[in-house]
Amino acid sequence: MNGWFLRGVLARMRTPAPVKEARRQGTSLAGPASGATAEAVRAGAPVNGHDVLEQVARLPVSTWRYHWDPPYVRHIGPMAQDWWAAFEVGEDDRTICCTDANGVALVAIQALHRQLEELRSEVAALRAQVAHQQPQESEHAGPRAG
Repeated sequence: MNGWFLRGVLARMRTPAPVKEARRQGTSLAGPASGATAEAVRAGAPVNGHDVLEQVARLPVSTWRYHWDPPYVRHIGPMAQDWWAAFEVGEDDRTICCTDANGVALVAIQALHRQLEELRSEVAALRAQVAHQQPQESEHAGPRAG
């Protein structure tokens, strides 16, 4: 299908009223949307990703369902009390804000990426060291007595 045609079709589509209302309220149909722009927040502070990663590693995670969910519905995640004890972010120890969950996940991923890059560098240095030592060892070995 031609890209121009598809753009034209999408441009003519009307945004459904529930989507417009969700956007007006700062949410989406998928759930709350973060409005954390530089202009909208105060008291921002950097986060130590390695500390967050350690907390994530210790955080109990289980599957569960709300008492109102049908039996076939399952969720996965930490309990809000454990989340609060680990991170102390959000309003209270009864809920986990999606923005905070996303933030913790992103900072933990960044910390893992830094650790992975450090390990890659270390492995490359060790490989170079081994490659440098192998030819020298074979040169000094000399003839073997048999």
